[in-house]
Amino acid sequence: MDKDELEYLQKYEMSRRDFSLDILAKGGLAAAFGLGVGASAASWASIQPPMDEVVRIGYLPITDATALLVAHGMGFFEAEGLKAEKPTLIRGWSPLVEGFAAGKFNLVHFLKPIPIWMRYNNGFPVKIVSWAHLNGSGLVVGKHTGISDFKSLGGTQIAVPYWYSMHNIVLQMGLRHAGLKPVIKPQSEELAPNEVNLQVMPPPDMPPALAARKIDAFIVAEPFNAAGELLAGGKMLRFTGDIWRNHPCCVICMNEKQVAAKPQWSQKVMNAIVKAQAYAQENKTEVAKMMAKEGKAYLPMKAKVVERAMTYYGAADYKTPHAIQNPEWGSGRIDFQPWPFPSATKLIVNELKNTVVGGSKTFLEQLDPDFVVKDLVNYELVKQAMTLHNGWQNVPGYDAKNPFDREEVVSL
Repeated sequence: MDKDELEYLQKYEMSRRDFSLDILAKGGLAAAFGLGVGASAASWASIQPPMDEVVRIGYLPITDATALLVAHGMGFFEAEGLKAEKPTLIRGWSPLVEGFAAGKFNLVHFLKPIPIWMRYNNGFPVKIVSWAHLNGSGLVVGKHTGISDFKSLGGTQIAVPYWYSMHNIVLQMGLRHAGLKPVIKPQSEELAPNEVNLQVMPPPDMPPALAARKIDAFIVAEPFNAAGELLAGGKMLRFTGDIWRNHPCCVICMNEKQVAAKPQWSQKVMNAIVKAQAYAQENKTEVAKMMAKEGKAYLPMKAKVVERAMTYYGAADYKTPHAIQNPEWGSGRIDFQPWPFPSATKLIVNELKNTVVGGSKTFLEQLDPDFVVKDLVNYELVKQAMTLHNGWQNVPGYDAKNPFDREEVVSL
C-alpha cells in the first residue's frame, strides 16, 4: 500500500470506540448527557436544540456527505440567504450523533438505521428530511483470498463500518442467500465452513487491514472502496447498488423541534440541499476534485481516489469478479437524488429485524414499518424544494409517471 496514502488515512483514523454501536446500545450517548442508561424517551425528548439560524454541518469524510459539502462549497446556502459555518469533519458515528443531539450540529448525514435507533430506542426527535445519495458502497475482497463470489466467503473475516448500517444489512442479505451464516466472534475463534465472522472497523482502517491480511474483506462507503482497489490491491466483489437497486445509505437529518420552530429556515436549508444533489449528479468529476485533498479537502483522499469512487462503474471493468451483474439498471457507482421513498424505509425496518448486530435490538421487535414510514420522515420540505429545482429527474430509475413511489428491487 502507498506509504503516503497510508499515513494520511491513519492521520484521519476513526477510533474503534467511535464506530462501536455497543457504546450506543449500552447507553454511551445517554451518559454523555447525564441521562443514564435507563433514560426514558421523555428524558431524551427534553433535550432542547439551539434555535439560531446558522447552518452547522457535521459529517464523516465519505462521499455520503456530498450533498452537504457541495451545498457549502458552492455557496448554495448563502444563495438562500443563510449563514453557514464550515462543515466540521467528525471521525466517527457516535460523536456525530452526540454532537447532533447536543445541538452542536443542526444538519447532518446519518446511516439510515441510526435515526431509527435514535427515535424509537431513545425517543430523540430526529427527522429524516431527505436521502443523501443512492448506492455508493461495495464489498471489497483481498487479493490473497482468491474469492470471486459470495458462496466463497465462508470461513472469512469481514469488516463493516457499523452494526446498524446499510452495509451490514445488504451484506447479510447476500450471505444468507449464499447459504452462509453471519456471526460475531473473536477473530481467534475457529469458524465453521459456512460461517462468516463480522467485526466493526473504522473505514480508514479497512484498506490497511486488508493489505496486511488482518481481514479478508470489507464493505463500506466510498471513497474507501476505491482506496481498497487502488492502494491495497483489493478487488470489488459486488457493488451494493447492484444488489439493491438505487438503495439509500446515508440520509440527511435535522431535529424535529427545530424544523417545527423554524419552518422557513428549514425550507431554505432543504432548497440548498436539493440544488446540491442535482449539481453533484451532473458534475461528478468536478465535485470529486473539489472535495478531495487537493481541492477544498473536505475528504482526506487524493482526487484520483475520490474521482474513481464517484465515476468508475463500467461493467467491462468489473468482470473478474463479476461485480456488476445488472448493468441494465443504468445505475452509477454513486448517484444523487433527494426523495425518501417510503418503500425503502419499510424494507429497511423489516431487514433490520433479520440482521445480526452487536448489542441489543429489542426495540425493533414491536416496531411497525408502516408507522415508521409516516413518523420518521418529513416529506413536505423536500417535496417543496424539488418543485423549485430541476435535475433530480436525471437520476437513473426516475419514473416520470410515478416519481414519488417505487417498487424495491433486490437481486442477490
